[in-house]
Amino acid sequence: MRDAINSFFSNDSVFGRIMTKIGIIIGANLMFVLFSIPVVTIGASYAGLYHVMLKTLRGNGVVNPFKQFWIGFKTNFKQATIAWVIFAVLMVAGYFNIKICSQAEGFINYLQYGVYALGLALVVILIYLFPTMAAFENTLPNLIRFGLYFAFHKPWWLLVNLFFHVFPLYLTYTDAHFRPLYAFIWFFFGFGAIVMLTSRLLIKDFSRFLPLVDDCGDFILTEDGKKIMPGSPEEKEYYESGEGAEGMSDMTEKEILEEMKKLDM
Repeated sequence: MRDAINSFFSNDSVFGRIMTKIGIIIGANLMFVLFSIPVVTIGASYAGLYHVMLKTLRGNGVVNPFKQFWIGFKTNFKQATIAWVIFAVLMVAGYFNIKICSQAEGFINYLQYGVYALGLALVVILIYLFPTMAAFENTLPNLIRFGLYFAFHKPWWLLVNLFFHVFPLYLTYTDAHFRPLYAFIWFFFGFGAIVMLTSRLLIKDFSRFLPLVDDCGDFILTEDGKKIMPGSPEEKEYYESGEGAEGMSDMTEKEILEEMKKLDM
């Protein structure tokens, strides 16, 4: 009986893995809330949150959420802050434009729908920019382009992703009766849960362009210190040697390089 209980509560059990991921989500979420207090740092905080979740999913699910959040935050601070400030300024400008247009008559009144469309486009860019930024190193314009590629590569997931991000915020804003409950959820795990769900949708597409990682989520290197890319001869050697526990990529190196060339990676 004691062995069964110990097995149930061990880190390798289903229960243990679930509780570990819940702990990671809560820890990373608290870091996100804390580091977002200055407001201007919200973009970098989102990048840090995605860094934690992507590393968790790519490894064996055991990471230090506080340490990994700080790594993601400081690594992407400059680009994420620039992107967030630009987005915030444009959204505030759009809000006032909508108020002006909605009170006007004639043609100007219809301009508000164009502003709504631009706002939706900005939201899509932002939703995909931060996970892309956390996964890849590149210039901000290229990261925006990568994000749009992943957004429309599987457009059905785009709708799911928009729902995850927009509906909970809409519910929080409109349902005043349960707002204290929503505040509790957002503070402890809401942002982290949404980012974990989003990361799960994106991880397979991302992994095609990222070097292989070990159980800790760290890059696997060859003897000469080279990162092993999916579809490469090094990947084949790695799995044939018996070191790799998972199967090889379902794309060849040539196919992956062609996709990367399209994105200028």
